[in-house]
Amino acid sequence: MKVFIVEDEVPAQIQLERLINTCYPHFEVVGKVASIKSALNWLHSYSADLIFMDVELSDGLCFEIFKQMNVKSHVVIVTAYDNYAVEAFRVNSVDYLLKPVHQGDFIEAVEKVLKRNAPLQSLDVEAIKQMLQPKTAYKERFTVKLGNMIIVLNTSDISYFYAEEKSTYLVTCDNKKYLYDPSLDSIEEQLDPKLFFRLSRGCIAHIGAIQSIVKYSHGRLKISLQPLYGEAIIVSRVRAPLFFGWLEGR
Repeated sequence: MKVFIVEDEVPAQIQLERLINTCYPHFEVVGKVASIKSALNWLHSYSADLIFMDVELSDGLCFEIFKQMNVKSHVVIVTAYDNYAVEAFRVNSVDYLLKPVHQGDFIEAVEKVLKRNAPLQSLDVEAIKQMLQPKTAYKERFTVKLGNMIIVLNTSDISYFYAEEKSTYLVTCDNKKYLYDPSLDSIEEQLDPKLFFRLSRGCIAHIGAIQSIVKYSHGRLKISLQPLYGEAIIVSRVRAPLFFGWLEGR
């Protein structure tokens, strides 16, 4: 079996080659590279039955290789990422090894490859990349002051935030309004963008607060919120496509 190693750390390259020579002396290491560019150049000219590939290479993430060409070899990912990433590889039928690589794990991964009758055809690269991204923790609760009281509000109970005369306000689904100290820019960073959208410089709304959408002049939109927010909000022509993309979950 011809083996290709894509790994930018020399000690890791050496370890993989040692494991191959020790456990599978009949395998042949036909190439070793450290970057996406070198891997693409090599794969355009040569072929391998099995590729050991690190996630983080000297010029970026290995996923770029799969975006630029159809890799038909078996692939064993070598990664330092934790279990959530491993689950992503399992879902996408990719074998994996966690660093530091142990001999038993190495043999198990290779044996899985040997039992397959056909090479890996394609990877859901975007799904893997998303699984590898650190999970962003958005705020689930906000605290507001009302006199001497501190009130805890679930984010799911908030309809929108708006700014008026240098003050910021929070409006709940049951039409209660509270003064809130942080700026809209600060609040926006703490909200799940799938649920909240910055309609204008002065308002961030929950998707459930959108009551009506009316086409307005010059490609703009007029948005009414529930509970009622004074006058309708005007979404600019530039932000209108982003708004519709948000509504459709893009």
